[in-house]
Amino acid sequence: MRNILKIEFNPDRIYGLDVLRAAAIFFVLVPHGGFLLPQRLKMASYFFSLDGVSIFFVLSGFLLGGILIKNLEKATFTKTDLINFWVRRWFRTLPNYFLILTVLCIFSYYTDDGFALGNLAKYFVFSQNLFEPQPEGFFPEAWSLSVEEWFYLLIPVIIFLLIVFLKVKPKKAVLSTVILIIATITLFRYIRFENTIILNYGDWDMYYRKQVCTRLDSIMFGVLGSYFQFYYRQSWIRYKFQLLIAGMILLICSTHFFSRLFISYGGMYSCVFSFTVVSLAVLFLLPFLSELRTGKGWIYRGVTYTSLISYSMYLLNFSIIQRCIVNKIKWTLFLDSEYAICFVQYFLYWILVFVFSILLYKYFEMPMTRLRERINR
Repeated sequence: MRNILKIEFNPDRIYGLDVLRAAAIFFVLVPHGGFLLPQRLKMASYFFSLDGVSIFFVLSGFLLGGILIKNLEKATFTKTDLINFWVRRWFRTLPNYFLILTVLCIFSYYTDDGFALGNLAKYFVFSQNLFEPQPEGFFPEAWSLSVEEWFYLLIPVIIFLLIVFLKVKPKKAVLSTVILIIATITLFRYIRFENTIILNYGDWDMYYRKQVCTRLDSIMFGVLGSYFQFYYRQSWIRYKFQLLIAGMILLICSTHFFSRLFISYGGMYSCVFSFTVVSLAVLFLLPFLSELRTGKGWIYRGVTYTSLISYSMYLLNFSIIQRCIVNKIKWTLFLDSEYAICFVQYFLYWILVFVFSILLYKYFEMPMTRLRERINR
C-alpha cells in the first residue's frame, strides 16, 4: 500500500512556490470541508482560509509568464512555438479535467432524473461562465478552470500578434499585454458595477468572482511578476522581505478586514477592486518565495507532496469526494449523534481527498505528462 501511494519528485523544484501552491489548496479545502461541519465550526473555519483560487491564478500566471518570456527571448516566436505552448499546457490540465467531468456526467445520469447532457455542453469548451453565471449545482470547481484555459488561449495569441504583425519587441509586448488585460477587465467590472444590482454574497460570487470576463486580470498579475523577475531581477529581489510582509498583511486584511470596512458585497470595492488587491498581495509574496529554493525534513516533503497533487485535489475534493462519496453514505445506520456524523464525515473527507488525489496524480496525471513529452519532442 505504501508503494502504491509513494510519489517521487524532482529535488530541483522551487520549494517556496510549492509552499504557496500547498497553502492555496489548503485555503480551498478548508471552506469546502466546512460544509460538513456544524454551522458554528463551519463559520470558524473561514477564519483559517484566504482566497486560495486567487493564489492559484497569480501563481499560474507567474509560472506560465516565465515560460513564455524565456521562449520569446531565445529565438523568433513562431506559430510552432505557440502550438507547442498550447500542447504542453493542455496536456497538463485537460486530461484530468475531462476525466472528472466525464465521471460526474455518468454519476449524474444515474442519480439525477432531470440530468441532460446537452445542458452541460458548454463545460466541454469552457464557455459555461464566459460572460454569464455558471449553472449552479454541477461541477462548481470548473469555473476557475475556464479562467485558466481562456488565459492559455488568449494571452499567447495577443503577444504573438504584437510581435509578429506589429513588430513589437518581446519585452514591450509582454508588458503591453499585461497592462491591456488588467485595465480592460477592471474597466469591465466597473461598467458591470454601474449597471448591476448585487444584493448578497451569492450574486457577487456568480457575477464577479466566478466569470472569465471578470477574473482574467488576476492571472496577469502573475505574468507581471515573471516580467519583473526576468527583466529586472536585482530590483525584483532587493526588497523581497519587505514585500513578503506587506503581501501577507495585505492578503489577510483583504480577506478578513477590508470586506467589513467597505461593508457591502455590492459596493465598488468588493465588485471592482477586491480582486486587484488580493492579486497584488500574492504578487508581493513571489520575490521571496521564488528565491526559496529548497527545504528539509518532513515538512518539506509534506509541502512538496501536497503541491504535486494540488491540481488533482482541487478537481476531486468537492464534487467527487464530498458530494458523490461522503454525502451519499447512510451515516445514520452507523452513528446516532449528529456531531459524531459531522466529524467522521470531515475526517473521512480529508483522508479520501489525499488518497484519491495521489492515485489520480500518480496513475493518470503523470502518464499524461509523460505522453506530452513524447509527443512534443
